[in-house]
Amino acid sequence: MTASTEVAIIGAGPYGLSLAAHLGAAAIPHRIFGRPMDSWRNHMPQGMLLKSDGFASSLSDPQSSFTLAHFCAQEGIKYHATDVPVGLESFIAYGLAFQKRFAPDLQPKLVTKLDRLSGGFCLRFEDDEELQARYVAVAVGISHFQYIPPALEHCPSTFVTHSFAHCDLKEFRGARVAVIGAGASALDLAALLNEQGAIVHLIARTEELVFHNRRLPGERTFWEKVRQPSTGIGPGLKSFVYAEYPGLFRRLPGKVRVKIVKTHLGPAAGWPMRDRVVGRVPLSLGFQVSRAEISQELVRLRLTGRDGTVREQVGDHVIVATGYRSDVRRLLFLHEEVLSRIRCLDSAPVLSANFESSIPGLYFLGLASANTFGPLMRFAYGADYTTKKIVSHIVSRR
Repeated sequence: MTASTEVAIIGAGPYGLSLAAHLGAAAIPHRIFGRPMDSWRNHMPQGMLLKSDGFASSLSDPQSSFTLAHFCAQEGIKYHATDVPVGLESFIAYGLAFQKRFAPDLQPKLVTKLDRLSGGFCLRFEDDEELQARYVAVAVGISHFQYIPPALEHCPSTFVTHSFAHCDLKEFRGARVAVIGAGASALDLAALLNEQGAIVHLIARTEELVFHNRRLPGERTFWEKVRQPSTGIGPGLKSFVYAEYPGLFRRLPGKVRVKIVKTHLGPAAGWPMRDRVVGRVPLSLGFQVSRAEISQELVRLRLTGRDGTVREQVGDHVIVATGYRSDVRRLLFLHEEVLSRIRCLDSAPVLSANFESSIPGLYFLGLASANTFGPLMRFAYGADYTTKKIVSHIVSRR
């Protein structure tokens, strides 16, 4: 007989693990699938620093009994809510410890097919096992949504890759590497590659790099706190509204929501990156790649500036750090019939106030929910709001 459960969670990153913790506390039968913290463990460069502050980097459990602060105190890791950057390795270790505590029965295998059944869903896995579930929560994070600009899409992966493809940067020692982008991923990569011995060149459309200011709460004046309140996704009045009232954000017109998600919190890096990039890595700011060719085992980039200036950049490899864009069509495990019934806005699912899609019982978490609930869903900080809404909705249905 095919196994069954009430809730199946696809994905074992911060959102999936947080949902498992809340479902467990509510005594709702569930199973969670995926490689724990996989995007962080295998698709982020070693030595990276998180963009989010320590207080905004915790996963969510019902009693807030196992925050990042608790874990760091337990393990003797230096921690501060705002003043000490969170290292990637510390965050991974915390996530894995959270998984062992709140999702000990996690199965590290991938879903290959999700189909509908009468009154629920059927999941098939890479080992051909099948599972029936009344509800399904898709918490795949960024893993399917890498964005590569059109000018570089045609290049083979031996020469052009997305930042998601890189964990160990030692392979680039001595190589000429162009990094495309101006956000945290791009600047982290540029700094780490340079420190690993690569010959790095950073290319970005923006004419000036932006770094978050290092200002401790005690150093900020009263009016600075009023005009630029601290939030889990960065300082500012708009960020405060988006972080604290995602339900209100959902009520905005669809086109307005999409524009805000694309433009709010533009490319910026954490304050520790300034001294590791500026003056150490050559920069081509105000330029974008207009053409890319592979010739004589080299990548030749044509760069066009805003004023029409043209440059050529030649190297061994290009790493594209231009972020992620949600598109349900890239979730290849969704059966065609399921995909056809998901109502979308700019290729992302339109969700109810409880994160439920147009298919009853099918929920989307994390980046896939950003076009509905706003920029908060691009950060681990959004897991608390998300999981509480979903579990409350499932409990009410029971």
